[in-house]
Amino acid sequence: MATRRIREYLAGCKIPFISITHCCAYTAQEIAESARVPGRYMAKVVVVWLDDQMAIVVVPATHVVDLIRLRRETGAEEARVAEEAEFRDRFIDCQIGTMPPFGNLFGIETLVDRRLSTARQFAFNAGTHRDVDVIDYADYARLARPRIVDVAVTPGDFETVMRTSGRSTSSTRDRSVRPSGADMPGNERASQAQCGDSIARRDGAG
Repeated sequence: MATRRIREYLAGCKIPFISITHCCAYTAQEIAESARVPGRYMAKVVVVWLDDQMAIVVVPATHVVDLIRLRRETGAEEARVAEEAEFRDRFIDCQIGTMPPFGNLFGIETLVDRRLSTARQFAFNAGTHRDVDVIDYADYARLARPRIVDVAVTPGDFETVMRTSGRSTSSTRDRSVRPSGADMPGNERASQAQCGDSIARRDGAG
């Protein structure tokens, strides 16, 4: 099971982490809400192609990936979001959309937006639509050795860029997140709220 494997990896590397089990949710924003984690500290993993190399880009749940910036930051001639069929078998045992931000575990490069790199802690999916882990960013950086990039923009900024460039926002090649359904919870357990809210407190946000 992916969640167990991820947590055994963290434990084996002696990395402290907090585990949060939440009601089933699908998009990064919904997961952040369900787990009571501030969206800016919830990592969203986007699988991309940089020319002929697959990579993951990790951005805050509140943002999307600007592919124009991504191409400029990496020097790639083409940058596009990977289709699910292209990576479904790459992330062993992980449910689609719940890949952890550790490209090194799957033999691909990891790029992290600078917004997450400045946080003390951040949260990420642990292989299922119900499990989230929280770790210190310094520990994460030591394990994943990500390349820091500046590619995240708010959805509003993204739409503006697409309109001014004359490109359609409906193309999956230009979107960082594909719409999906959600099973939103009515209530979360108090222990989950305490774990999630601790991220903001430790970063001085509340």
